[in-house]
Amino acid sequence: MTRKKDGKLANFLKGIVVENPLFVSVLGTCPALATTTSIEGAIGMGILFSIVLICSNILISLLRKLISEEITTPAYIVVIATFVTIVKMMTNAFLPELYNTLGVFISLIVVNCIVLGRAEAYASKHGVLDSLLDACGMGIGYTLALLSIAFVREILGAGMISFGNIFTFIPRFDIPILKYVENDVVIYDYSINMFIQPTGAFIVFGTILAIIAAISNYKNNKAKVKEKLAKAKLKEAQ
Repeated sequence: MTRKKDGKLANFLKGIVVENPLFVSVLGTCPALATTTSIEGAIGMGILFSIVLICSNILISLLRKLISEEITTPAYIVVIATFVTIVKMMTNAFLPELYNTLGVFISLIVVNCIVLGRAEAYASKHGVLDSLLDACGMGIGYTLALLSIAFVREILGAGMISFGNIFTFIPRFDIPILKYVENDVVIYDYSINMFIQPTGAFIVFGTILAIIAAISNYKNNKAKVKEKLAKAKLKEAQ
């Protein structure tokens, strides 16, 4: 029982860190770079993406034995497109600001490599619970990746973190960091507009990938050094 629980927990956590779809597999980069100009936009995209991924994984897992191998990809796309259409309509009805902010990128979830990839590589071969955990982990991992990019871009590009512009059901407030405005008068402004442009998105994304690669290389080199030291001690003992 413990092994099963550990296996399911590992299945859930892998998408957050070890197999993060954006920072490790480098999938879904187009919406990641386009929708991360604000934290609210990143949260909205992450939630909508996760809903589609979870629903698609569950349904495809349920139908995995009924879908013929010859039509798997078209069938998966139809399933994903159905959920994307539902999410798009619900967003337009209840969160029009989010719908207008994300625009065409909601529809493009249909062809997102992560959603189709998890359907083919995982949901089509595993049970409902495992597919659900896989989708939840991947959805959370992707959302956290979007948030980390948006956090840097909004601070550097806008100079402040704003809430209530997209999610209008919460009070609007700003957290000044590099920019402070009082009574429509700019007190100070050290923001760099480039970071809310596509150029800034590539710079932030590339920098984060470089940091992750550096940490990974450091850990690998450290492990190799330990292994060499262990072998050297073993030879001395012999």
